Amino acid sequence: MNKLFLAVLLLFVSMGAGTMGAGAQNSGAMASADHTAPSYDMKAQALVDLATCGVVAMVAGRLAPAGMKRCAGLAGLWLAALCPFVANYSTGILAEVLATFFTALALAVFAGGLSEDPAPGGRRFGALLQSSWFLGGLVVGFGTLMRPEAPLLLLAAGLVLLVRWRRRADWMKLIRAGALMFIGMILPLVPWAARNWRVLGDVQFLAPRYSQLPGELVPKGFYSWTNTWMWRFRDVYLVPWKLEDEEIRIEDIPAYAFDSEEERQRISDVLDEYNDSLTISADEDREFGEIARERTVRHPLRTYLTVPMKRAFTLWFTPRIELLPFSGQLWPIRAAWEEDPVDFSVTVAFGTLGILLAAAGIWGAWLARGSPITALLVAYCVVRTLYLLHVETPEPRYVIECFPAVLALAAQTFVRR
Repeated sequence: MNKLFLAVLLLFVSMGAGTMGAGAQNSGAMASADHTAPSYDMKAQALVDLATCGVVAMVAGRLAPAGMKRCAGLAGLWLAALCPFVANYSTGILAEVLATFFTALALAVFAGGLSEDPAPGGRRFGALLQSSWFLGGLVVGFGTLMRPEAPLLLLAAGLVLLVRWRRRADWMKLIRAGALMFIGMILPLVPWAARNWRVLGDVQFLAPRYSQLPGELVPKGFYSWTNTWMWRFRDVYLVPWKLEDEEIRIEDIPAYAFDSEEERQRISDVLDEYNDSLTISADEDREFGEIARERTVRHPLRTYLTVPMKRAFTLWFTPRIELLPFSGQLWPIRAAWEEDPVDFSVTVAFGTLGILLAAAGIWGAWLARGSPITALLVAYCVVRTLYLLHVETPEPRYVIECFPAVLALAAQTFVRR
């Protein structure tokens, strides 16, 4: 990748992030329940989203064979520009737009590294700082400030390099690339770690997994219980997101969350205690953990395979209309159509589009299966999906960061090979 272009893009996004940050400080909109952003934030995020389209085109072009790079780049550009899923988030105060941009940019930089051999004299300090592995790590570091799981991209890149440079003669290349990626990632996080050490007395490079305050109880038992049954986004609203804020009603929990009437009564009793104070105690959390352990012993495949597979399907193939003025109601089909045919049609259209894009991405990956860049894009989607299967509150928006990879792969279906 052209290093000057990379520097311009980083400057551009830094300015965009600054604009959004200033807008957030000068607006009370950040506290709104629907995450609606003021106009200057929307404009800044729209510009970043447009830059993401250009970067996706670069990745698609790098993946295509010689002579077809322009065609693939144009296909990637149009697919990214017309895809509504990332664009939706430019209207809200969420991290998705910037996180997706940094993901796309890091993929583009690493794609450049995979398509080039290390230059002679590449051990000089100046050459190391211009290395694709260092620059890619640097971009991932900035992305980590947006979403703490961004280093998953380094894991995917590391797996690809481990396979590519598995021979003993290439081990020094592997070690050097890994070290450069790690150093690049850490540098943007150092100011944040220094701030945490000064304010909190603790060197934290990343936000805590559960976003808890010092001394605050982490309800791991409760989350272990929800992980034995929860796979629909609807249930995230009704159960874990209400914890510590609202009452959790046993009637809102689906029947498949209970293996027996006795178990349902146990959970009802614990929830009654919680609802009295709206604060989960250590004893209540311990009881949830015990129920989770019993459910896992009875049906280990359900906890470790069935529920995660259902989560993966939901994360990838949900209609993604959560930021649009539609309910997403599809069942029962006839009643949903009669109640609001426009709502039903938009939901079906968005769901179908997601399936078509995923299918095109898979087909494109097959067409370009011999490229290490394809391995990187596929590895990133797989690694991120596996991680999300075990997140306490799996939201479909968390796979938005995979769409630059999906779109770049889908663009290969427009290329003759």
